[in-house]
Amino acid sequence: MTMATIADQVAAMSGAMVAQPPNELMAIFAREQSELAARGVPDGTVPVGSLLRDVDLVDAHGATTTLYAATRERPAVVVFYRGAWCPYCNITLSHYQARLQATLVERGIELIAISPQTPDGSLTMQEKNELAFTVLSDPGNTLARHLGILTAPSPEVRAAQLQLGLDLISVNADGSTALPMPTTIILGAGHILQWIDVHPDYTTRSEADDIVAALEAAGL
Repeated sequence: MTMATIADQVAAMSGAMVAQPPNELMAIFAREQSELAARGVPDGTVPVGSLLRDVDLVDAHGATTTLYAATRERPAVVVFYRGAWCPYCNITLSHYQARLQATLVERGIELIAISPQTPDGSLTMQEKNELAFTVLSDPGNTLARHLGILTAPSPEVRAAQLQLGLDLISVNADGSTALPMPTTIILGAGHILQWIDVHPDYTTRSEADDIVAALEAAGL
């Protein structure tokens, strides 16, 4: 049986939400998604061919590590996600575990997921989705800022999040509301950026087949 794509799974979830009674909070998030999609990929994202500098990160148990240490000096697929609270992120990382991880292991390529949340959030994401790959925290969004993929909710969206019990100031390790746009990058030899796929609309993500195609195009 062919496994549903991320887009298929998101569409199914969205369909179930549409079937619910009209909800002003959901309307706020829908407007946010449309506005983000309309603005598109930010100017100034790091171009392919750039050297990605090393940054300090924190693992799911609170231990300090770095980007370079996490890649183990091997090629890597690095996935930026918003947090364990994000349903689209859960769909995506679970899909990568099922559809991508084994392929990457066979090719000697690391799979690393990074968010700005606290290590507890990383551990929750890892355990809830039974992820066998590395899940790290970038406490100050240092790497996301370097890539040029940072965003933050508007006051209207922040108020809606709080009504739903989501306080990014408590969830994010640095006490900010900044979030990375869902992004997948491929790092080749020497930590050179080989591919970057930015999704301003956080309901869309890099499909596993597209990642594998990008790896092949990069000769990895």
